[in-house]
Amino acid sequence: MDLLNTLVDKGLRRELPSREEALAVLATSDDELLDVVAAAGKVRRQWFGRRVKLNYLVNLKSGLCPEDCSYCSQRLGSKAEILKYTWLKPDEASKAAAAGVAGGAKRVCLVASGRGPTDRDVDRVSETIGAIKEQNEGVEVCACLGLLSEGQAERLRGAGADAYNHNLNTSEGTYGDITTTHTYADRVDTVQKAHAAGLSACSGLIAGMGESDEDLVDVVYSLRELDPDSVPVNFLIPFEGTPLAKEWNLTPQRCLRILAMVRFVCPDVEVRIAGGREVHLRSMQPLALHLANSIFLGDYLTSEGQAGKADLDMITDAGFEVEGTDQVTLPEHRGGPCGSDAEAACGSGTHAACGSDAGSACGSGGGCGSHEEAAESSVAEVPEARTDLVAVRRRGAGTDLAPNA
Repeated sequence: MDLLNTLVDKGLRRELPSREEALAVLATSDDELLDVVAAAGKVRRQWFGRRVKLNYLVNLKSGLCPEDCSYCSQRLGSKAEILKYTWLKPDEASKAAAAGVAGGAKRVCLVASGRGPTDRDVDRVSETIGAIKEQNEGVEVCACLGLLSEGQAERLRGAGADAYNHNLNTSEGTYGDITTTHTYADRVDTVQKAHAAGLSACSGLIAGMGESDEDLVDVVYSLRELDPDSVPVNFLIPFEGTPLAKEWNLTPQRCLRILAMVRFVCPDVEVRIAGGREVHLRSMQPLALHLANSIFLGDYLTSEGQAGKADLDMITDAGFEVEGTDQVTLPEHRGGPCGSDAEAACGSGTHAACGSDAGSACGSGGGCGSHEEAAESSVAEVPEARTDLVAVRRRGAGTDLAPNA
């Protein structure tokens, strides 16, 4: 296809595709799907080789969020029967993080529900970051605490945080249909605060909430302009007891097209498959590794993922390798080494991906988790709700049971 050849050429040069080209990727047929995956896979390998970065979530405070994000099981008024608990102590959080690191995770994402942290909360999380860093040499820590006030990003950076996550989730035009207790501009402001403080910005989206192809392209182009180092792509988990419980719009093929579009628009950033991959990609998860270079290991915030060992086996069986703590994720022009297939091309493009060369998902509503919960599908008929695919987390942080990692 001329379209795919053009997109590969642009991706290798870090050049922004046109909106029409991005929309055309989402409109490709199932017969063309493997061609789309192969094309986007060339771009992924150019900048990241065959490495897969593993991330591990620790839910520091679960449920009871005052924000009304429609996709979130922790939202105000949620009737989802999730775990609810207040702040984990630093040693409890560090113990939970250690399980993920032992399983191969390179980054630990500390998440807390709520609109945003108080200064006391920042102190608490700073102590937790210190405990994790002290016990796990080389591990990265990303905080996801909701909307940041002035000076809080700097304090987290000073405590040792490497990154801050705050997702845009959906397009600016449809944001008010999903959340009313804060604005799209609030989210943009927090990502900019993290960037300005020297934190690696992590910001992504949620697909499957009834948005159009145009909405998906809008939010991905907005993300490119914000220039995050990592872009988590969440697929809505329609929890019973939330307003979007009936939104079962995604197919595995649709998810792959979305990931391919994100890769073409943001070719040299860490594209992470986040919440909902087991629910919507199902047996086609290995194909998604040809598009994304990062996943979460084990469980999510309020839902269970597949077994950590199954994640590791999937990576190996698909011909990929787990990225080590001694390896830098991003390519050289974004602050890391060249990808294994990219030595000749590093720094060669004149257009940066997802913004300029100057230059991560743990939450969404206020601090409510978007890996948990999270386009109008091209399928002709909405399938029956698959409650068998959504398992509420009952182990790990906040429980007496061993975590899944």
